[in-house]
Amino acid sequence: MLCKIRKIVVQLDEIHLENGQIVSPPTRRALAMAVIENPFAGKFVEDLQSLSRMGEELGGLLGARCVNALSIAPGQAHSYGKAAIVGESGELEHAAAILHPSLGKTLRQAVEKGAALIPSANKMGVMGTSIDVPLGHKDAAWVGSHFDAIEARVSDAPRANEIVVAIVVTDSGRPLPRIGGLQVSEIQGLDGLR
Repeated sequence: MLCKIRKIVVQLDEIHLENGQIVSPPTRRALAMAVIENPFAGKFVEDLQSLSRMGEELGGLLGARCVNALSIAPGQAHSYGKAAIVGESGELEHAAAILHPSLGKTLRQAVEKGAALIPSANKMGVMGTSIDVPLGHKDAAWVGSHFDAIEARVSDAPRANEIVVAIVVTDSGRPLPRIGGLQVSEIQGLDGLR
């Protein structure tokens, strides 16, 4: 493993009841976060390729942890998203290097296919900083029932020299979706849009 991982946190969010309505089957979202050492904390480095290679490892590792937490086969995943929080001795570009361009390849392998863009967010923060991880359907970006987000937070991270990397995978859309638009049954999954 290229990155030094201090800890991994995995959470499963299940919604069974929404506004007095039963959600059946429950809406389930798995969040896996890795707290890693930032090798470039406190210094400017022009070439960030090593962070991209770390992201490639983390996409597969955290994506698989999410799929396992949901107890599904990879092809049963619906949505995905990614985010990173950089500690104060790093820079925003370090988060971008972790998330792009290589993390997506291994995350897509972990969930099978993934024709759509992986929604992402990054920010600077201190210990306990939260970030909303945006979600979208993995094979068709225009599936309105799957526009969502989930908050990611590690209480003791990121420390100044760390990065929190978060991956989310779901096995459904939002609870009780009813805004219309492209339906899961209509997905072609060819161009990432429909």
